[in-house]
Amino acid sequence: MRTTWTFYSAGEWIFGANATRQLGEVALRLGLERILVVTDPVLVQAGLVDAVQGPLSEAGVRVELFSGGEPEPSLEAAYKAIAVGREFRPDGILGLGGGSNMDLAKIVSVVLAHGGTPSMYFGDSKVPGPVLPLLCLPTTAGTGSEVSAAAVLTDTANAMKVSTLSNHIRPRVALVDPLLTHTCPPKVTADSGIDALTHAIEAFTAVDNATFPLPPGEKSVYQGKNPMADVIAEKAIALVGQYLRRAVQDGSDAEAREGMALAATLGGLAFSNAGVAVVHALEYPVGGAVHCSHGAGNGLLLPHVMRFNLEARPAAFARVAALLGENITGLSETEAAHRAVEAVDRLKADIGIPARLRDLGVTQEQLPLFAEKAFALKRILRVNPRPVSQADLEKILRSAW
Repeated sequence: MRTTWTFYSAGEWIFGANATRQLGEVALRLGLERILVVTDPVLVQAGLVDAVQGPLSEAGVRVELFSGGEPEPSLEAAYKAIAVGREFRPDGILGLGGGSNMDLAKIVSVVLAHGGTPSMYFGDSKVPGPVLPLLCLPTTAGTGSEVSAAAVLTDTANAMKVSTLSNHIRPRVALVDPLLTHTCPPKVTADSGIDALTHAIEAFTAVDNATFPLPPGEKSVYQGKNPMADVIAEKAIALVGQYLRRAVQDGSDAEAREGMALAATLGGLAFSNAGVAVVHALEYPVGGAVHCSHGAGNGLLLPHVMRFNLEARPAAFARVAALLGENITGLSETEAAHRAVEAVDRLKADIGIPARLRDLGVTQEQLPLFAEKAFALKRILRVNPRPVSQADLEKILRSAW
């Protein structure tokens, strides 16, 4: 039995409206002179890149732009970004955008620091040491990548999402400026917001840290539930319940945007310490095959996995129900736990998350292969509070189809 737990975060977290204006000061404080900005064409066109380049240029920092980011970035996109980085030779990397761009920036920072190719660092704790100083500015509210130890790419050849997990890739500085999310369209707001909820719920209902089943000799960024992650996850769940519908319905709602920006970062802190589990294990092959957004895939699968896990964590799920605004007065613990699933189902419907896997283009014939691929992801399945077999995974997928 484990008797200690550890909690990691970004080196520094700057939160609030107009936090972007501090970017030049941050770069100077870190001694950065050449920064590679990793972003995408949409954000260039929206003018958000100018908002970042301005403070950096005023501080005398030379900026090179890689604008080839893409949703659920491919290995090919990573190679292109790395090539730009190798030519420019930056002393710092800045990820601007949603989780896709920030994850791409993380991979670039790893390869430029340690050489080789992205695939050398796939898996848990494969990054051998510190990476280039990494700054992250999220323009969506969901992934929590601005504080997390994870970076996800899509291996298109194998139709599978692949991840790098390492505390070395937590950003040196996370600048979370809710104003940057105001241009985020409703669908992206919904997908990213339900992703934040998934992170928080999987962290809050994870296996206990004391009994985390880590084989001897293995290393793991994820550690299971601990008191710090629990407190943070609870706040994230409550914020999503309070603000996600509002942010989707009215993107100019500043209070809702700020609440969701905070929820996303808190969710990132919670899951990147406690861990994610079956929802993510299933979404990797689903998303890799049908190219749905990570958030939409997670959100669709979340209530089905919650039903599977109810018996292992009834008290925790009853608490989730209350945090999402359900009135559980007078209910038994089991009844209250079921209310959590019902609350997530209603939230999904209200914000337009697809109801069934078939709505994403998944066929029944694909489900056994998805279950097989998910079952191979032992590093995250061991975070689940209830042991899960390949047959269990296929059953969950069929319930979601």
